[in-house]
Amino acid sequence: MDRVIAAQVFIDVAESRSFSRTSERLAMSRPMVTRYIAAMEDWLKVRLFHRTTRKISLTSAGEACLKDIEQWLEQADNITTLANTSGELSGLLRITASVSFGYSQLMPAIQSFMVQHPQVSIDIDLEDSTADLIEKRIDLALRIASDPDPQLIGKPIAVCESVLVVSPAYLAKARKTLGEIQHPRDLINYECLGYKNFESHIWHLSQNEQFESIPVNCRVTINESTALIHATLNGMGISLQPTYLANRYIKEGRLHHLLPEWKPKDLSIYALYSSRKHLSPSVRALIDHLENYLAAHPW
Repeated sequence: MDRVIAAQVFIDVAESRSFSRTSERLAMSRPMVTRYIAAMEDWLKVRLFHRTTRKISLTSAGEACLKDIEQWLEQADNITTLANTSGELSGLLRITASVSFGYSQLMPAIQSFMVQHPQVSIDIDLEDSTADLIEKRIDLALRIASDPDPQLIGKPIAVCESVLVVSPAYLAKARKTLGEIQHPRDLINYECLGYKNFESHIWHLSQNEQFESIPVNCRVTINESTALIHATLNGMGISLQPTYLANRYIKEGRLHHLLPEWKPKDLSIYALYSSRKHLSPSVRALIDHLENYLAAHPW
């Protein structure tokens, strides 16, 4: 049996703790998964997993072998890459990103990458909830956050700036009863729109050396940024929006940039991948491409 495939099966079972799940993720039958694990145990002369009817766990020998097998598999991948004299990237990449970032920024970046690498195929999963990279066999996640998931590894590839925005119609109407918004604390009196995926609706703003954390009143919360900005356009309240979405509407006059002298806390755009998987040349190339593209195309 192919020892490289057997090593891949072993690593996947170690991650998933399930022969059935590995069978689905690697698109092979469950008996074949069992055969590959049996072959690995025969080659290594050790038992790799404790198996019961309810769960699978690594033995102490399996734990000891895991890191070495991961390193061996990475070396095998590197040798394959060196043997490819054309240097042409190929294969399928699975990517996940938020809906709004996917539409506005990722699509044009991916288009230029695929023109450069015609042998690469890409499967894109757009969702604002956090995807399980191992469960969904995702190669690369693009996430906007202040702190990435500590169970994943990766790098920040761009800064995501935000702005406070409101429709001119809502602002004119609210001013009549609530007065002018001259300071972040004035936001407490206004209707604000919340992004549901944030743990709390506290907006952090700074001006020079002044810092304010405002617990805003959010009667409406939405789990997707594109819908949130359309609610803002429709006069439902004030929202905190990434500049890659808001700048267009500010330039068109459809949204008003509120408190421009106060800067919301910057977030980072992270390229993340599972720490248990070696990074393929195609994924490395895509990360570099995205970083360069976003630097060359500021929003």
